[in-house]
Amino acid sequence: MSRTDYSLLLAQAQAITAGEEDLIANLSNLSALVFDTLENVNWVGFYLTRAPETLVLGPFQGKVACLRIDFGKGVCGAAASSRETQRVHDVHAFPGHIACDSASNSEVVVPLIVNDKVVGVFDLDSPNVGRFTEEDAAGLTELGRFIETLNWASLSDVQ
Repeated sequence: MSRTDYSLLLAQAQAITAGEEDLIANLSNLSALVFDTLENVNWVGFYLTRAPETLVLGPFQGKVACLRIDFGKGVCGAAASSRETQRVHDVHAFPGHIACDSASNSEVVVPLIVNDKVVGVFDLDSPNVGRFTEEDAAGLTELGRFIETLNWASLSDVQ
């Protein structure tokens, strides 16, 4: 597997979102960019905080996904409640893992925090156990920090 150039991925993310204020449009393109760039991923997307302590499915690339995930449940909920990136070597060994796609075996989830509020998570799944390295987690977390700078106020309930 080749290494991902996360500085190039970040530059591409900045380029495709430049000048666009609509968050959903930007998250849609970002999920497509990352899905097409990273090798051995089967799901890339976003869950958005749309109710207190609940993540709701947002833009993504991949198979049909879980619609709602409570904070603290599964890898996405763990990232939301801990406010820390979760890198899981084998999701089947993760306590409380939610199997939205039985083909997924490893996962990285980056919490997205704006104005000290968890506004969502950036979620990536792979069919390969151990797919995501510390370098991947760091690069994806940096990409998450950029995603936090997008126009979250375009979602009416995120102020």
